[in-house]
Amino acid sequence: MKLLLVYNAEAGFLNGVMDSMHKLFSPATYQCSLCAITHDTFGMRTEWKEFIERINIPLEFFHRPDFRASYPDVEVELPVILSEDNGEIKTILSASEMKAAGDLPGLIRALSSKLEASKT
Repeated sequence: MKLLLVYNAEAGFLNGVMDSMHKLFSPATYQCSLCAITHDTFGMRTEWKEFIERINIPLEFFHRPDFRASYPDVEVELPVILSEDNGEIKTILSASEMKAAGDLPGLIRALSSKLEASKT
């Protein structure tokens, strides 16, 4: 199994700068709760980086266009965290669940809970 973490954002340096500005000046209208929670102005938050290293599950990160190109048949609201196991795609955390998590500790708790439940 691997996790697919899909940001509701465009790729590239300029898009990253624009996203950082958007998060800074208008966080309420920023469209990617996964990015808003897991990244600050300068990159991935240390607590998130340590968490994803600890879970010891292969991860693949996507921006919106890359995900759509790689998985054209998967219709999900973004951002999303999915699992892929033997070609089967399942939602682990939906866009609404990520938004409801509210902050990084909440996201980590929600994802940890979902991963534990998926083991049974």
